[in-house]
Amino acid sequence: MHTLSREEEALRAFIGEESETSLERLRRFRELMVRYSCAVREVRTKFEVLNEELTYRAGRNPIESIVSRIKEPMSIVGKLQRLGMPLTVDAIAESLNDVAGIRVVCSFIDDIYRVAEMLARQDDITVVAVKDYIKKPKLNGYRSYHMIVEVPVFFSESTQVMRVEIQLRTVAMDFWASLEHSMKYKKESADRPEIAAELKSCAEVIAATDARMQNVRLRIEALEKQSEA
Repeated sequence: MHTLSREEEALRAFIGEESETSLERLRRFRELMVRYSCAVREVRTKFEVLNEELTYRAGRNPIESIVSRIKEPMSIVGKLQRLGMPLTVDAIAESLNDVAGIRVVCSFIDDIYRVAEMLARQDDITVVAVKDYIKKPKLNGYRSYHMIVEVPVFFSESTQVMRVEIQLRTVAMDFWASLEHSMKYKKESADRPEIAAELKSCAEVIAATDARMQNVRLRIEALEKQSEA
Protein backbone atom coordinates (compact mmCIF):
# COMPACT_ATOMS: atom_id res chain seq x y z
CA MET A 1 0.00 0.00 0.00
CA HIS A 2 1.44 3.37 -1.05
CA THR A 3 1.96 5.83 1.80
CA LEU A 4 1.48 9.44 0.76
CA SER A 5 4.38 11.82 1.33
CA ARG A 6 3.74 15.12 3.11
CA GLU A 7 3.82 16.93 -0.25
CA GLU A 8 1.36 14.44 -1.77
CA GLU A 9 -0.95 14.83 1.23
CA ALA A 10 -0.84 18.60 0.88
CA LEU A 11 -1.56 18.50 -2.84
CA ARG A 12 -4.37 15.97 -2.30
CA ALA A 13 -5.93 18.33 0.27
CA PHE A 14 -5.52 21.20 -2.18
CA ILE A 15 -6.90 19.66 -5.35
CA GLY A 16 -9.49 17.28 -3.83
CA GLU A 17 -10.73 14.32 -5.82
CA GLU A 18 -9.08 13.76 -9.19
CA SER A 19 -11.06 15.34 -12.01
CA GLU A 20 -10.58 17.73 -14.90
CA THR A 21 -11.26 20.64 -12.54
CA SER A 22 -8.83 19.42 -9.88
CA LEU A 23 -6.10 18.85 -12.47
CA GLU A 24 -6.56 22.45 -13.64
CA ARG A 25 -6.22 23.60 -10.00
CA LEU A 26 -3.01 21.58 -9.73
CA ARG A 27 -1.67 23.13 -12.93
CA ARG A 28 -2.43 26.63 -11.63
CA PHE A 29 -0.84 25.81 -8.26
CA ARG A 30 2.39 24.63 -9.90
CA GLU A 31 2.43 27.65 -12.19
CA LEU A 32 2.09 29.93 -9.16
CA MET A 33 5.01 28.19 -7.45
CA VAL A 34 7.14 28.81 -10.55
CA ARG A 35 6.23 32.50 -10.38
CA TYR A 36 7.24 32.66 -6.71
CA SER A 37 10.51 30.92 -7.54
CA CYS A 38 11.25 33.52 -10.22
CA ALA A 39 10.34 36.35 -7.84
CA VAL A 40 12.82 35.01 -5.27
CA ARG A 41 15.50 34.92 -7.96
CA GLU A 42 14.77 38.55 -8.91
CA VAL A 43 15.07 39.82 -5.33
CA ARG A 44 18.06 37.64 -4.52
CA THR A 45 19.90 39.05 -7.53
CA LYS A 46 19.18 42.57 -6.29
CA PHE A 47 20.83 41.80 -2.95
CA GLU A 48 23.81 40.17 -4.66
CA VAL A 49 24.32 43.28 -6.83
CA LEU A 50 24.06 45.59 -3.80
CA ASN A 51 26.55 43.47 -1.89
CA GLU A 52 29.06 43.51 -4.74
CA GLU A 53 28.76 47.28 -5.16
CA LEU A 54 29.07 48.01 -1.42
CA THR A 55 32.00 45.62 -1.09
CA TYR A 56 33.80 47.54 -3.84
CA ARG A 57 33.00 50.95 -2.33
CA ALA A 58 33.58 50.17 1.35
CA GLY A 59 36.18 47.45 1.14
CA ARG A 60 34.07 44.96 3.08
CA ASN A 61 30.99 42.91 2.34
CA PRO A 62 27.88 43.96 4.34
CA ILE A 63 26.06 40.72 3.43
CA GLU A 64 27.47 37.47 4.76
CA SER A 65 24.96 35.10 3.14
CA ILE A 66 21.63 34.94 1.30
CA VAL A 67 19.27 32.00 1.68
CA SER A 68 16.03 31.67 -0.29
CA ARG A 69 13.14 29.25 -0.09
CA ILE A 70 9.63 28.54 -1.35
CA LYS A 71 7.11 27.45 1.27
CA GLU A 72 6.36 23.72 1.19
CA PRO A 73 2.86 22.71 -0.02
CA MET A 74 1.98 21.21 3.39
CA SER A 75 2.91 24.48 5.10
CA ILE A 76 0.82 26.45 2.59
CA VAL A 77 -2.21 24.24 3.19
CA GLY A 78 -1.74 24.40 6.95
CA LYS A 79 -1.52 28.19 6.98
CA LEU A 80 -4.61 28.61 4.79
CA GLN A 81 -6.53 26.32 7.13
CA ARG A 82 -5.36 28.24 10.24
CA LEU A 83 -6.50 31.49 8.60
CA GLY A 84 -9.85 29.95 7.68
CA MET A 85 -9.17 30.56 4.01
CA PRO A 86 -10.28 28.32 1.13
CA LEU A 87 -7.70 25.99 -0.41
CA THR A 88 -7.46 27.82 -3.71
CA VAL A 89 -4.72 29.33 -5.85
CA ASP A 90 -6.35 32.76 -5.52
CA ALA A 91 -6.32 32.50 -1.71
CA ILE A 92 -2.58 31.73 -1.76
CA ALA A 93 -1.75 34.69 -3.99
CA GLU A 94 -4.05 37.13 -2.17
CA SER A 95 -3.72 36.08 1.49
CA LEU A 96 -0.20 34.70 2.01
CA ASN A 97 2.81 37.01 1.99
CA ASP A 98 5.47 34.47 2.93
CA VAL A 99 5.27 31.80 0.23
CA ALA A 100 8.47 33.18 -1.28
CA GLY A 101 11.10 34.00 1.31
CA ILE A 102 14.65 35.33 1.47
CA ARG A 103 16.89 35.51 4.55
CA VAL A 104 19.74 38.00 4.29
CA VAL A 105 22.44 37.68 6.95
CA CYS A 106 24.45 40.88 7.42
CA SER A 107 27.68 41.59 9.24
CA PHE A 108 26.48 44.44 11.44
CA ILE A 109 23.21 46.02 12.59
CA ASP A 110 23.69 49.21 10.55
CA ASP A 111 24.29 47.07 7.45
CA ILE A 112 20.74 45.72 7.82
CA TYR A 113 19.15 49.17 7.69
CA ARG A 114 21.48 50.35 4.93
CA VAL A 115 20.78 47.39 2.66
CA ALA A 116 17.03 47.47 3.38
CA GLU A 117 16.87 51.18 2.53
CA MET A 118 18.78 50.70 -0.71
CA LEU A 119 16.45 47.89 -1.79
CA ALA A 120 13.35 49.94 -0.92
CA ARG A 121 14.59 52.85 -3.09
CA GLN A 122 14.72 50.75 -6.25
CA ASP A 123 12.12 51.78 -8.83
CA ASP A 124 10.57 48.35 -9.32
CA ILE A 125 10.32 47.47 -5.61
CA THR A 126 7.19 48.32 -3.62
CA VAL A 127 7.42 47.90 0.15
CA VAL A 128 4.10 46.54 1.40
CA ALA A 129 4.93 46.13 5.10
CA VAL A 130 7.82 46.37 7.54
CA LYS A 131 8.21 44.83 10.99
CA ASP A 132 11.28 45.88 12.92
CA TYR A 133 11.96 43.18 15.50
CA ILE A 134 15.41 44.67 16.15
CA LYS A 135 14.14 47.88 17.72
CA LYS A 136 11.12 46.04 19.16
CA PRO A 137 12.09 42.37 19.72
CA LYS A 138 9.47 39.67 20.15
CA LEU A 139 8.71 38.59 23.72
CA ASN A 140 10.91 35.49 23.35
CA GLY A 141 13.92 37.63 22.36
CA TYR A 142 13.70 37.11 18.58
CA ARG A 143 15.33 39.91 16.58
CA SER A 144 15.18 40.48 12.84
CA TYR A 145 14.07 43.07 10.29
CA HIS A 146 11.15 41.89 8.16
CA MET A 147 9.96 43.33 4.87
CA ILE A 148 7.16 42.31 2.53
CA VAL A 149 7.91 43.62 -0.95
CA GLU A 150 6.29 43.40 -4.35
CA VAL A 151 8.42 42.93 -7.44
CA PRO A 152 7.36 42.64 -11.09
CA VAL A 153 8.45 39.42 -12.79
CA PHE A 154 8.55 39.44 -16.59
CA PHE A 155 7.37 36.24 -18.25
CA SER A 156 7.01 35.43 -21.94
CA GLU A 157 3.37 36.50 -22.17
CA SER A 158 2.75 38.70 -19.15
CA THR A 159 4.19 40.61 -16.21
CA GLN A 160 3.20 39.41 -12.77
CA VAL A 161 3.66 41.39 -9.56
CA MET A 162 4.74 38.94 -6.86
CA ARG A 163 5.19 39.28 -3.11
CA VAL A 164 8.34 38.18 -1.30
CA GLU A 165 9.05 38.12 2.42
CA ILE A 166 12.54 39.29 3.38
CA GLN A 167 14.21 38.73 6.74
CA LEU A 168 17.41 40.63 7.45
CA ARG A 169 19.54 39.63 10.46
CA THR A 170 23.06 39.84 11.75
CA VAL A 171 25.15 36.68 12.03
CA ALA A 172 24.50 36.70 15.78
CA MET A 173 20.73 37.08 15.37
CA ASP A 174 20.69 34.27 12.84
CA PHE A 175 22.71 32.05 15.20
CA TRP A 176 20.15 32.53 17.98
CA ALA A 177 17.11 32.16 15.70
CA SER A 178 18.46 28.96 14.12
CA LEU A 179 19.16 27.32 17.47
CA GLU A 180 15.85 28.47 18.96
CA HIS A 181 14.00 27.09 15.93
CA SER A 182 15.81 23.75 16.18
CA MET A 183 14.39 23.32 19.69
CA LYS A 184 10.79 23.94 18.65
CA TYR A 185 10.19 20.24 17.97
CA LYS A 186 10.35 19.85 21.77
CA LYS A 187 7.79 22.64 22.10
CA GLU A 188 6.30 21.45 25.38
CA SER A 189 9.69 21.64 27.12
CA ALA A 190 10.91 24.72 25.23
CA ASP A 191 7.83 26.67 26.38
CA ARG A 192 8.54 26.09 30.07
CA PRO A 193 9.01 29.48 31.80
CA GLU A 194 12.56 28.78 32.96
CA ILE A 195 13.65 27.63 29.49
CA ALA A 196 11.93 30.59 27.80
CA ALA A 197 13.64 32.97 30.23
CA GLU A 198 17.04 31.41 29.50
CA LEU A 199 16.51 31.69 25.74
CA LYS A 200 15.48 35.34 26.10
CA SER A 201 18.56 36.02 28.24
CA CYS A 202 20.76 34.48 25.55
CA ALA A 203 19.10 36.71 22.94
CA GLU A 204 19.83 39.80 25.04
CA VAL A 205 23.48 38.82 25.48
CA ILE A 206 23.81 38.28 21.73
CA ALA A 207 22.13 41.65 21.03
CA ALA A 208 24.53 43.40 23.37
CA THR A 209 27.46 41.69 21.63
CA ASP A 210 26.10 42.84 18.25
CA ALA A 211 26.04 46.43 19.47
CA ARG A 212 29.55 46.22 20.94
CA MET A 213 30.98 44.71 17.76
CA GLN A 214 29.43 47.49 15.69
CA ASN A 215 30.92 50.10 18.02
CA VAL A 216 34.35 48.47 17.72
CA ARG A 217 34.08 48.59 13.92
CA LEU A 218 33.09 52.26 14.00
CA ARG A 219 36.05 53.08 16.26
CA ILE A 220 38.43 51.27 13.91
CA GLU A 221 37.02 53.16 10.91
CA ALA A 222 37.37 56.49 12.77
CA LEU A 223 41.01 55.72 13.64
CA GLU A 224 41.73 54.82 10.01
CA LYS A 225 40.27 58.16 8.84
CA GLN A 226 42.41 60.03 11.37
CA SER A 227 45.57 58.27 10.18
CA GLU A 228 44.75 59.13 6.56
CA ALA A 229 44.17 62.82 7.33
